[in-house]
Amino acid sequence: MNDLVRQHTALSDTDLEWLHLLVSEWQLLSDLSFADLVLWVPTRDGTRYVSVAQMRPNTGPTSYQDDMVGHLVPRGRRPLLDAALDEGRIVREGDPEWREEVPVRVESIPVRRDGRVLGVIARNTNLLTVRTPSRLELTYLQSASDLAQMIAAGSFPFPGQQVDMDASPRVGDGLIRLDADGIVQYASPNGLSAYHRLGLASDLVGHHLGTVTAELAPSRGPVDEALVKVASGYAPREFEVECAGGVIQLRAIPLKPKGARIGSLVLLRDVTELRRRERELITKDATIREIHHRVKNNLQTVAALLRLQSRRMDSEQGREALNEAVRRVGSIAIVHETLSQNLDERVEFDEIADRVIAMVSEISPGKVTCRRTGRFGILDAEVATPLSMVLTEVLQNALEHAFTLADHGTVEVSAVRGGSPTEGRLLITVTDDGRGLPEGFDPKQAGNLGLQIVRTLVEGELGGTFGMVPAPERGTQVVLDLPVQGLK
Repeated sequence: MNDLVRQHTALSDTDLEWLHLLVSEWQLLSDLSFADLVLWVPTRDGTRYVSVAQMRPNTGPTSYQDDMVGHLVPRGRRPLLDAALDEGRIVREGDPEWREEVPVRVESIPVRRDGRVLGVIARNTNLLTVRTPSRLELTYLQSASDLAQMIAAGSFPFPGQQVDMDASPRVGDGLIRLDADGIVQYASPNGLSAYHRLGLASDLVGHHLGTVTAELAPSRGPVDEALVKVASGYAPREFEVECAGGVIQLRAIPLKPKGARIGSLVLLRDVTELRRRERELITKDATIREIHHRVKNNLQTVAALLRLQSRRMDSEQGREALNEAVRRVGSIAIVHETLSQNLDERVEFDEIADRVIAMVSEISPGKVTCRRTGRFGILDAEVATPLSMVLTEVLQNALEHAFTLADHGTVEVSAVRGGSPTEGRLLITVTDDGRGLPEGFDPKQAGNLGLQIVRTLVEGELGGTFGMVPAPERGTQVVLDLPVQGLK
């Protein structure tokens, strides 16, 4: 719609925002009218109309099988559009049109904002299945007529009340019509069922909806007065009412077709099962985060015990082996700590990589700088945990074997994501400018425990490839190529 309005019309950004607000609400008008809606806006030169939005009803058959958005029609071809635009009134005159042997009643509703008519809504009703209307259908049509008059007067939609139609109740979920005093004039079967779920034992018609709702809801003291006011439909609001029997979501829409409020529409939906599942998910997420938190604490305890044991050892080799184990356990603990703070089983691995680099840098034998370039991005936990260990081992190996106590140098960790989100690759290179590989060194045959761990995790658990080669200028370069999925 943005492109069509800016390309063909002279409407301002604030006018366009009003049209967006209207389109976010007009599913309600379409369903109440049992009709298709097409929004026509005059072009910049005033000689044509361009259709910028379209809506089909959920409550009846469509009168447009084709998409109308983007169509241009010259002024004069559709007199009802001209009359609604020029006179600023709802136009219903004329006989039904025939489209593919289907009679269609056409009406035009001017869209007004701040006293100006921005465009016209063409309301097209398929008359093929017209029958004697029921009480529900008559209530729908009367409510649609009131909303149409509010659109023509510029009082609907309500400014600042952007509605998420996916989350809000719809007409078919349940509808209650109130008079100006908040007394129920009509309640649809679904609407009445929702209130029965809350514990109502009688009918709603003739009762004050705000009072009934407050009586069914748990006692909240002074809040009850606010609930009575909101449920009476005095202002456009969304709210939920919960009691032992269930949860219903309500949306109040004041009806002011001629300026003064004549009543209200209340749309409602039974969301008991939806809220129950949400609570289960929240509980499950909290449990998973608590598990990660406890695993992290246990790993830190293990690391502390290993560190304590290393201090009591006389053998330098044994002490160093325990310190390596401390760092391995620490790298896994970092992942679980990150997962304990997330709502899902994915982590931003750049933060983990930086913490691993900082942890391993503590064993730097000389003035060696470790840094990271590029982005690892978001990784699944099942990838992040082994990868943190791999990164720890590779960095630890570089700092221990590439430099002496007197050396100055650099170890750089580079990460590049490539491919699609579903079949992506992560290329990691760890490059140092140290002494380089010994002559005849074969990383695939090396007996070093750290390299064995790297090979096992990369090739077995991560399904990637591992290589260790001389760096282009000086030192050693470790290359890891891993398949990854998920967001970049």
